[in-house]
Parts: sequence; structure tokens; C-alpha cells
Amino acid sequence: MNQRNYQKELEQVISRHDSRKEVPSVLLHSCCAPCSSYVLEYLSQYFQVTVFYYNPNIYPQQEYTHRVKEQQWFIDQYPLQRKVDFIEGRYDTETFYEITKGMEQMPEGDMRCFACYELRLRETAACAKRLNMDYFTTTLSISPRKDANKLNEIGEKLAKEYGVLYLNSDFKKKNGYLRSVQITKSYGMYRQDYCGCIYSMQERQKAQKASIHEQV
Repeated sequence: MNQRNYQKELEQVISRHDSRKEVPSVLLHSCCAPCSSYVLEYLSQYFQVTVFYYNPNIYPQQEYTHRVKEQQWFIDQYPLQRKVDFIEGRYDTETFYEITKGMEQMPEGDMRCFACYELRLRETAACAKRLNMDYFTTTLSISPRKDANKLNEIGEKLAKEYGVLYLNSDFKKKNGYLRSVQITKSYGMYRQDYCGCIYSMQERQKAQKASIHEQV
């Protein structure tokens, strides 16, 4: 089966709306300010974007609060093509632990992460439906560590379920990830060293300890 080119699909959507002089709305789930940087720079040229910050996976709460504030700061500071609105979702950590129960020991990038993708995208789709948005999507595909195929698969499934179009994407393409790194450095933004959940934090700490032992 041929690999889908999600970036090309996104460009086709943009071209179609642009030819009609339309500026559709999109609810953009954001995992963090650094990942949102290039995505907002790119999408705000063609869409009316509202950032939806829904990440109940983040641990601990101080980290969550830090990331929320960084996201709001970036939206206020960065010269985007159009004004971007911001909505903070619920920090319902119990839901995250419930849907990942039994997957605690799985490595990052496995089924636990896929369940987390769906949790966050489902809430985004529901919110997009309530707000009568044209599209919903997520910044998650900008990360080289995230599975763009799985994200788009989940997004398309939820689009059918909620009746809101999913904006297929692979934002790491066309040097998107590199651009996000450039913006992050330029603005002195806080860039965390683990995905967000307690399990990814523990995995990162183990890797750091192993690296130290190797150097000794």
C-alpha cells in the first residue's frame, strides 16, 4: 500500500479554500508552545486558528501550569498572520490514568501513546463540534517521535464520529520541526526534555542515568 503524503493533502485543502478566497476555522490541539510555534506560523496564513490546550497526561501539575503559561505567552508575543484565540481544556488527570491503565510499562511510542493521542483528539473533536469549527487537528505530528500515520488515522475516525472535518497533516515535513526549533531558540522558550506524562518522564530519567554510567 502506498504511503500517504499528508503534507500534500493539507496543501490541497489550503489550495481549495484559497481559490475560493475562504478562511476556514480550525481548532488546533496543542501539546506545548514549542511544537505549536511553526504550526501556528504556517496555519495562521490560511486559517482562523483557535488553540485548544488539552493535555491531562502532563505530570506534575507544576509542569502543566508552566506549559499553559508558555503557550499563552507565545500566542501573545509571536507576530502571527491572524489573531489566534486560546482555550484551556480540563486538566482531568484521572481520565488519562484510567485510559492507560495496564499500559504503564509500555515504552514511549507504543499503545499507551496511541490511547493518549485518541484521548486528546477526542476532546478536541468534541470541542470543535460545540464551537461549530470547520476543522480540527493537532500539533503532535511535528515531533519526530510521534506517529503521524496513527494520528491521522485517529483524527479521520473521530471526524466521522463527531461530524467535523479533520485536517490531515504531518507538520514535521518541509523542515517544520527544524523551524520550530529555530523559533523556540529565537524566543528563548521553555522546551521540556520529556513528552509530558509520568511514564515518559521516568523513561527519560532512566536514559539519563544510563548515559551518565556509560561516561563514568
